[in-house]
Order: sequence, then C-alpha cells, then structure tokens
Amino acid sequence: MPYKDVTEEQFKTNPYAALVEGQTIIEIPEYHLECGETLYNFPVAYKTWGKLNEEGTNTLLITHALSGSAAIDSWWGELLGKDKAFDPSKYFIICINFLGSPYGSCSPVTIDKSTGKRYGPTFPLVTFKDDVGIQRLLLDSLGVKLLAAIIGGSMGGMLALEYLVTYNNTGYVKKVVALATAARTSAWCISWNEAQRQCIFSDGKYNGGYYYDFDDKPLAGLAAARMAALLTYRSGSSFDTRFGRKMGGPNGKDEELFSAQSYLRYNGSKFVDRFDTNCYVVISRKMDCHDLSRGFEHDGTNDPLVTVLQGLTTPTLVVGIESDQLFPLADSKLLADNLPSSLLKVLNSEEGHDAFLLEFEKINSYIVNFLNE
Repeated sequence: MPYKDVTEEQFKTNPYAALVEGQTIIEIPEYHLECGETLYNFPVAYKTWGKLNEEGTNTLLITHALSGSAAIDSWWGELLGKDKAFDPSKYFIICINFLGSPYGSCSPVTIDKSTGKRYGPTFPLVTFKDDVGIQRLLLDSLGVKLLAAIIGGSMGGMLALEYLVTYNNTGYVKKVVALATAARTSAWCISWNEAQRQCIFSDGKYNGGYYYDFDDKPLAGLAAARMAALLTYRSGSSFDTRFGRKMGGPNGKDEELFSAQSYLRYNGSKFVDRFDTNCYVVISRKMDCHDLSRGFEHDGTNDPLVTVLQGLTTPTLVVGIESDQLFPLADSKLLADNLPSSLLKVLNSEEGHDAFLLEFEKINSYIVNFLNE
C-alpha cells in the first residue's frame, strides 16, 4: 500500500529538503527504533531513475554518505546514465535519504507532529539497522521484490553492509558494492567524530542544540567541524600537491592566508549554508555505533566480527583506497579477507578517502564489471 505523499508539506517546513529537486517525500505512520523509542508519522525522502520491471527485480539501491542526499546526480552523476554503472535504461535506481540527514527524511530539523516543534536535540539515537528497516518499508510499497545490488561509499558503504547482514541468505540482496568503508567504526574514526562534535559544542550559540528559535545559529562550530572532517577526506600528499605553500584564496583573495587555509575556510563557510548542526551531531553518532557484529553472540575466543563476516555469502565488491586516512586500506582488506564471496579492488589515488567521489572512471569500471559478472 502506498504511503501518503508529504513532499510539498516538507518543502515548506524543511528548507534543506527543498534543496533536493525532484525528490519525493512520503510519511510512514510508525516505526520502533533500535534505541527503544518510536517515531510516528515521520517523513522519508527518496529519488528514483529508470523504471521498475514487472517482476520487481531490477533495483539498484544507492546509499549516500554523511553529507549527501538522495540526489545521486549531484554527487555521483558521472556514474549515472546509459551504459554507465547506474543505467536507467536497465535498472530502477533509487537513493533513500537516511535518518538524521537534513535533506528530507526524519531528522532534528523535522517538525515533531506531537509537539509542533522541531525535534532538535531531542531527536533519538538512530542506527543503520533502523535505516534498513525503514527503507525496506518504502521499497516494499514501491513493489521492489529484491535488490539487484546495493552500492554505497563511506557511510553509504556502512549502510550497504548492514543490508548484507540483515538479509544474509534470504535472496533479497543479490550483490553488494562497498567502497571506502569498514565493517565497524574504528577508535580513530570515533575520535575524529568526537573532535568535530566538540567544535560544535564549544560554539556558544549552539545552546545545547536549542537554537531553532533564533536567527543567529551556531555556524562557526559547524564550519570548524567541517574543516576538521575535510582533513580526513583527503591525504597529506594531495594537499601538498594542490596547495604546497602557495598564498591566497580563489580569485586572488585572502592574500594573507596560505591557500590550504583559504580552502578550508571557504569550504567550511559554504557547508553551513546547506547543512544543519544538530543533524551533523546525530549522523556522526550513528557512524560511531556502526559494528556489524553488534548484537551477535560469540564464544569469546575469536573476534566476533570475523565470525559474522565469514558467514555472509552474498557476492560483494570491496573497493579500498590506498591513501584513505579515515577508513584505511586495512579496513577493506579485513572485509575482503573474510567475506567468502568477495572481490577486492584497490584504488591507487592520492586523493584520500574522497577518491570514491572523484575517481569516476575507475569506480564506474569496477562497478559495471562486477554487476555484469
């Protein structure tokens, strides 16, 4: 049964949702979260390309990263088109905005219908397991019987792997592509997330997350968090190659700054125009919770994660990046070494973690070949 379409309503109340042209937002009546709380009458945003076949078996589910939206064309557009990895003439392609993101699905900027106010800092802890359950409700309502493949990078890769665990040996997920990601969030990654949250919390305007009634929002803290994150998305060598010790910013401005400083400041200030501070906190905490072995019993002798991975039989393409500092190549090798039906591709790029969003030609080739096998 189709869900109620609340696109126009959400565009009016959520300015970030309105940034994503062509998406649809539906309302799900109720969902019980892993943390024990329940969401009622909440929005879920998605965008599609191509047509679902009569059997409901040609769906590619694309999962976005931390700051992404359902608009694949805005961040992986080079992979979208005829004869490319995401071919609308062959597949029904869908991207669903995950919980906590400001771009349409339920998040801190969403108005809680029980109070008439935005959730803000009262928004519950959400996990990738929650996303899988909620997204399945939407996919079922659209007539999707199985996923030909689920493909995601970074946080999107975490969500893809959660599908792999949830639907192991059910036939619901035929193939998985996990790029620049990990089976569990490392202490290193958790620490970077905490440092970014502290940037936000140290902004006096954050006010414990209760800032929606004020025109003066905590943008400095969010900009600083974004700048810190950017250092994990690239590599030292890519910064040296691009900036060196050059002075000045775009168009010769900021002559008193090194180009690297100007780059960080520019991107930090640009980010705050399109993202919400509480959402950043919620999503980073979701990433911290990621661990495919969480909830599984084990005998205490072996790493439970290895035991879980070795029991997952779905064909999986793992793409690691040689210069990735956020999810080092060792994370990808751990996946590939223990997933029984896996293929590892190592992307040789100095662009760091963000290479999964930049090396379009190589990524496209890897995915096309894997899907055609």
